[in-house]
Amino acid sequence: MNELSIEEEKALVSDAKDGDKRALARLVEAYQEPIYHTALKMTKNQEDAEDVLQETFMTMVEKLHQFRGDARLYTWLYRIAVNNVYKRTRTTQKHEAMDIDDPDVQHIHGENLSAWPETEKLLGEREWIRDVLADALNELPEKYRTIFVLRDIQGLSIKETQEILNISESNVKVRLMRARHYLRDKLSASLEEGVHYE
Repeated sequence: MNELSIEEEKALVSDAKDGDKRALARLVEAYQEPIYHTALKMTKNQEDAEDVLQETFMTMVEKLHQFRGDARLYTWLYRIAVNNVYKRTRTTQKHEAMDIDDPDVQHIHGENLSAWPETEKLLGEREWIRDVLADALNELPEKYRTIFVLRDIQGLSIKETQEILNISESNVKVRLMRARHYLRDKLSASLEEGVHYE
């Protein structure tokens, strides 16, 4: 992410609300890459990801005056992008609602979230590991894939992810743990089978 400080972001949002097109362009420039990559990982389709990106920033331009600044702008943009992805996937597959009272919370206690290796390190490993991880990520149910993309690929915090998805912190942690378990099992199975794509 072309990181903006809180002060820079607030100043640019204020100027953009006043009609400053350069400020608006700077906001788009700062956040278009992470929004696009998030959409791509979620939709698994370049064309859909580009459409989600365009729709997200069109919504920003149209509704920036409604942005109150209670959270960071990029949190608001991620929420718009995720909603745009869900609108698209609803037409092709059954959408899994993200319930605040997810029963999964009852099944995982005291798990160590730090047990999962850093995703950047995994993605930097051999190409076959990246391929296995990408295939496994595509197989994840949408609600788990979304959490993994936001937390472990985009590097957002638990709190930011919670705000974007409007679910409880415990649900973020549980879904992230389930996603990591699934992906870890897929990687382990591939290692045991000696699968190589090189």
